[in-house]
Amino acid sequence: MKKSLVLAMAMALGVTASAYAANPFSDVPAGHWAYDAVNKLAAEGVVTGYPDGTFGGDKLMTRYEMAQIVAKAMANGANVDKLAAEFADELDSLGVRVANLEKKSDNVKITGQIRASYRDADDKGHEGRLRTRLFVNGAINEDWTYTGRFENNQYFDGKNADGVSYGNKGEDDVKFNWAYVTGKVGGVKVEAGRQDFTYADVVDVRGDGVKLAYGDDVKVTGWAFKGSEDLDMDEVDANKVAISDGDRVYVAGVEAGFGAVDTAVRYYRADTVADNEIVEVALAGEIAKDLTLRGSWFNGTINNATEAKVNNGSADTNGWLVGLSYAGAKASEPGTWGVYANYSDRPMATYLLPTNFSGYAVPFDDIDTGDGYEGYEVGANVTLAKNIVAGVKYFDYDSREGNDDSQTLWSEVIFTF
Repeated sequence: MKKSLVLAMAMALGVTASAYAANPFSDVPAGHWAYDAVNKLAAEGVVTGYPDGTFGGDKLMTRYEMAQIVAKAMANGANVDKLAAEFADELDSLGVRVANLEKKSDNVKITGQIRASYRDADDKGHEGRLRTRLFVNGAINEDWTYTGRFENNQYFDGKNADGVSYGNKGEDDVKFNWAYVTGKVGGVKVEAGRQDFTYADVVDVRGDGVKLAYGDDVKVTGWAFKGSEDLDMDEVDANKVAISDGDRVYVAGVEAGFGAVDTAVRYYRADTVADNEIVEVALAGEIAKDLTLRGSWFNGTINNATEAKVNNGSADTNGWLVGLSYAGAKASEPGTWGVYANYSDRPMATYLLPTNFSGYAVPFDDIDTGDGYEGYEVGANVTLAKNIVAGVKYFDYDSREGNDDSQTLWSEVIFTF
């Protein structure tokens, strides 16, 4: 029996229990769970059954038969717009016209995210921020979609290292910082336009460019982009990182799974003053239920520009990180939670602008001398209620060859809708 169909139609037409005592179908006897609903639909002329006097609720229904039911329901004033859009072509063949707007009722979707965060970065001050994002997703056709994003940041508390209040910097600015299309050309997935380009341990920037991906079990990827002018560089000194606004970056990678182990090899090149090239080899796997171990090794280039940033005039080329995580908060499942810990030893030659230094978590000026950074971060998150996730992170980083260090506490609550 098509339970969902029967109940949906009956509710749309306003069924009242036991409203009709007749029994038009031999296979829906009195006492059947769908008896009242089926009788109501029959009385309204929405369903007529089969010539042998049965309703045939256990039979598979063709799209044409379903369209006939939708047409009759529409004639009786039922609000079945979504069904009308789904079966528009079949309804047209029956002489029932559906407006173009109805056909595209689900074409555009708007979702959102609100994040309230607070950062305390030892002697570099503190910051409270409310970030609001609205996402616009539209279907272009069966193979291509469009994604856009509006973003606003409000600073409700904060002072810099000199004790000067942030005030309300930029809180009236709304940026349209995503605008890209996604689809396939042959077997290649394509994402083109302004979007985020992120491999969190090496680069995390917003840019204008294209992403390409091919394959499933073994996936080959390629990125080419230019850092956009609205890159959040407020707290990043461009002389201390290998990427800034307007720089071109190229990434190529191969990803594959071998049993329980996921592997990846990636190549990064940034056409900056440092002209940096980086190779990453990454491994990750579940070593016990919900317990994942990961690690990466990095090798970067050395040149005069990079060496000039290091106190002793030389710099290392190899870096690494290791991380351990347990489970993780799922926004749709209240009560789920997770914890993680990472340790990194990263010479300047092994990163461009990683997530933790991209203007959101750790003030990069805390690590302003020496050849890169080393240290650890730990964090935890929990889903407080459906679509409400709270998290906390602690970072303790030292400059590898200098005397600077950084301790940062970051907390946040994220609401999605």
